[in-house]
Amino acid sequence: MSKQALVRPEVLAPAGDLEKLKVAITYGADAVYIGGNAYSLRSRAGNFTYGEIQEAVRFARLHQAKVYVAANMVMHVGDEVGAGEFFRKIRDIGISAVIISDPGLIEICLNEAQGLPIHLSTQASSVNAETLKFWKNEGLERVVLARELSMEEIRAIRQKTDIEIEVFVHGAMCIAYSGRCVLSNHMSLRDANRGGCSQSCRWKYDLCGFENAPEKFSMSSVDLSMIEHLPDLIEAGVNSLKIEGRMKSIHYVSTLSNVYKKAVDTYLTDPKHYQVRQEWIDELWKVAQRELSTGFYYGLPSEREQLFGARQRIPEYKFVGEVISYDEAKRLVTVRQRNVITKGDELEFYGPNFVHVKSVVKEMWDEDGVLIKRAPNPMALITMSLDVKVKPGNMIRCKVEGLINLYQENNVQVKRV
Repeated sequence: MSKQALVRPEVLAPAGDLEKLKVAITYGADAVYIGGNAYSLRSRAGNFTYGEIQEAVRFARLHQAKVYVAANMVMHVGDEVGAGEFFRKIRDIGISAVIISDPGLIEICLNEAQGLPIHLSTQASSVNAETLKFWKNEGLERVVLARELSMEEIRAIRQKTDIEIEVFVHGAMCIAYSGRCVLSNHMSLRDANRGGCSQSCRWKYDLCGFENAPEKFSMSSVDLSMIEHLPDLIEAGVNSLKIEGRMKSIHYVSTLSNVYKKAVDTYLTDPKHYQVRQEWIDELWKVAQRELSTGFYYGLPSEREQLFGARQRIPEYKFVGEVISYDEAKRLVTVRQRNVITKGDELEFYGPNFVHVKSVVKEMWDEDGVLIKRAPNPMALITMSLDVKVKPGNMIRCKVEGLINLYQENNVQVKRV
């Protein structure tokens, strides 16, 4: 695909609740995906009521963003009851599309909620152009490709079909093919394909019969990250870059949306002179996550892409709060605290469009105006003197000294990098 034919891909972020949705959009996401009160594969996420979906759509439209609703569970007998009404309600609210994997649910949506765009979920394991052509003929507008495809295969699929293509670019990888797994069903009686996965693959297991096994092991892979390879995806004609993580925090959602939107904008502004910036990679490592790899994009994952052995790198920051208000004349900031803040901490404030400033905590007051040296209570409002300018909605993090030592004290091997 020539540079002249480049299409701007959307940055698609997860939103486990209304707060995360607003944060994701504010920090650069072009679209978000949420779960409704039925048919979602994340039953423990803060799934949205109809009223919350309505508020989500209203907020998204104010910011020229889109909202997709995931209804990607596998339908069992009886699950079809009420599905048509569910799809009609979210269609009438004005969502941009619904994400489905089950053919039965797709047929119900097509027949009973006409006009509601449908995206095929990655759970459907779409790995070839003929499959995409089939779903386009059925009336679908987009296919979320299986995560097991290589970059070469994605290019070949794009050359043979013009249906929209969505791929994952960051987040957890499932050890099962396209997320279809029954391990959780057997080990904890929670159906992974109906929203109840207990992530049994990530548990630690003993090696029976090996008395001198060096460590317990899991069946889990490391996380995916394509921040260093976005030009390949854009030039391959991908329409949507999806970030995994509806269960993740606003710290995660804001950071990932911020970084990927900045990288996409930078590339499309000047593709010829584009270079990956180390600050983007470093930024991703300020949020909690596993080790990172490129998954299946450039070959089959090896033992290095599995979660055992010494960690190569760990996040060294904690999320401590967000800015509620800022009085520039008095140089005072009011913060909704999320973690412990102590006098003398160096705080990093960051905002949309990759804005960062730092300041040391010099004076701090609680909600009653009492001068304090330590703020220990999550969700409390505190006020701090500040020698830099910030904005409401800015997030705040703090580097945690000695975090590598803490990991090692808990028997987690870490290689210093």
